Amino acid sequence: MIERRHFVASGAASLALLGCGPRPRSTGPVEIVEEPVTIPTPDGTAQAVLLYPASGAWPAVLLWPDIRGLRPAFADLGRKLALAGYSVLVPNAFYRSAALDGSTSPGELTPEQTRERLDAWRAAASDDGIVRDTRAYMAWLDGQPNTDAGKKAGSLGYNVGGAHAFRAAAAMPDRFGAVASVHGLGVATARPNSPHLLVGRTRAAYFVAMAKPDDEREPGDKDDLARAFADAGLKGRVEVYPANHGFAVPDDKAWDQAAADLAWAEILALFAGALE
Repeated sequence: MIERRHFVASGAASLALLGCGPRPRSTGPVEIVEEPVTIPTPDGTAQAVLLYPASGAWPAVLLWPDIRGLRPAFADLGRKLALAGYSVLVPNAFYRSAALDGSTSPGELTPEQTRERLDAWRAAASDDGIVRDTRAYMAWLDGQPNTDAGKKAGSLGYNVGGAHAFRAAAAMPDRFGAVASVHGLGVATARPNSPHLLVGRTRAAYFVAMAKPDDEREPGDKDDLARAFADAGLKGRVEVYPANHGFAVPDDKAWDQAAADLAWAEILALFAGALE
């Protein structure tokens, strides 16, 4: 289990070092608090990591991990978001299948492990389950003194977390003002429960970052997403990056610094415009 930790970064210089984009909220030292938490849900108890600037109250962001789950790489991403001025909760979206507190990484999954997670773990984290979880996470997060519950929240997901990010916004349309999906899996499908079909139930602005191979495999997805945003009358952008699936997660073998930085700048711009 990780312990409560404090990190001090020096404003604009640290933001540039971490790839957080050109819009620092502070030019002086920023202390970031990181702590493991547990959150009761209707289906059990979820482990999570909470990260936030030590002083003040900030807009909330739910950060949904990929299929490898809650681990240090996503705490790192949460820390970057906190440094940009957000109260960030990174949940173990798969707590029904395994207890993951964020302290260790599973490394590269074997084909058998990948199949188990894509099948059994995703099935346990059902559509309705993610809706229940979202409401529990936000009720808990909004009750923290470091969260400004009067401002809209953001939902950011990677890989399977992209679908979770969309469902979260539909679960609480009055609460979420921005949704971002990065190399999302199953975000726009032909199934009747496809997350992109929920866009019309939300009041959020969207940004979707796709990997080039994903776009080549399913070239119609970006058009389906753009149509969903237009039909709902919501701001939304889809960008295809010349990088492989997993390019934006630091511990992924497909990590691509240049593409990751471009997507991160877009995410911060989205949140800055929609969560104020």
